[in-house]
Amino acid sequence: MNKTTYDKLSRIRGGKWVLGIYSWLKIRFRFIYGFFSYQAKSKRNPRQINLSLGSFILKPMFKDVTAKTSFDSHYVYHTAWAARVLKEEGIKKHIDIGSHHYFATLVSAFIPIDFYDYRPLSIDMTGLSCGKADLTQLDFSDNSIYSLSCMHVVEHIGLGRYGDPIDPNGDLKAMIELSRVVEPGGHLLFVVPVGKTKLCFNAHRIYNPTDITKIFNNFKLLEFAVVTDKKKFIRFSNPEFYKMETYACGMYHFQKPH
Repeated sequence: MNKTTYDKLSRIRGGKWVLGIYSWLKIRFRFIYGFFSYQAKSKRNPRQINLSLGSFILKPMFKDVTAKTSFDSHYVYHTAWAARVLKEEGIKKHIDIGSHHYFATLVSAFIPIDFYDYRPLSIDMTGLSCGKADLTQLDFSDNSIYSLSCMHVVEHIGLGRYGDPIDPNGDLKAMIELSRVVEPGGHLLFVVPVGKTKLCFNAHRIYNPTDITKIFNNFKLLEFAVVTDKKKFIRFSNPEFYKMETYACGMYHFQKPH
């Protein structure tokens, strides 16, 4: 199907349905053609690898033939941002609570990390220590942590998604706990979805970006970074600019004053 025909179909009534069927058939034809092509070439190749018919039937991969590699902009950018902040601040030891385990495992190659989660992570690696923590009642003393992160986590607390108790104020309790345990002069990397305030039960909350700075009003905001709705990553911006986003990613680098 050429581009002109494709564009015409997309404009007429029912065109999207036709295009959907066309795309469905095209993807599967490509897969079947590739399978038999591979089989034919394998017979002439001395390098023999057993073909799993189970994967052919049950787990075919149809969606990866794309012009560009896709990625989750929130999770790629905020973890990369946090790693850069830790490097820039010269952090020698870090504690993370509940952030993506890719962040903890990768950064632990360079900075020792204690990683805590409501559902403990069972990974055995040098530089990484894993434990259990409840963000609404952390088992740390007041003013005891110099470098702490909690990224894309608090928006879930109290919604029961991960087996935690239902608590409409669970996220606020978590933020108070994070504030409590950071030592004077210490750093907090905090990430949540920002934009127009919204609750998506039981998935997550979305926060007005300026409300976060008000909740952490005993901290100094050193940096605000963002991934916008258009998936653009911006460092050193202003939370005020993103109140009307739908589902942006707000990244806050706070420091507790002495």
